[in-house]
Amino acid sequence: MSHSGDDKLVYMANQIGKFFHSQGGEIAVTGTAEHLKKFWDPRMLKKIFAHVEHGGEGLDPWVKTAIESLMKKAA
Repeated sequence: MSHSGDDKLVYMANQIGKFFHSQGGEIAVTGTAEHLKKFWDPRMLKKIFAHVEHGGEGLDPWVKTAIESLMKKAA
């Protein structure tokens, strides 16, 4: 990964995604996005947004979609 700390954030985001994954597509994406928005520090969100802007390497596709939905709401 290109940025320091991205590995840990990607791992954490994917762990959250795994928790919601069993609930299926749309619910998993929404649940992951809501969890990140509610519990992640704004600095962490800013870093994971930047990671997605640079391709989102290592992120589960549903997790990436959840982060992209948060990015659209933040814009």
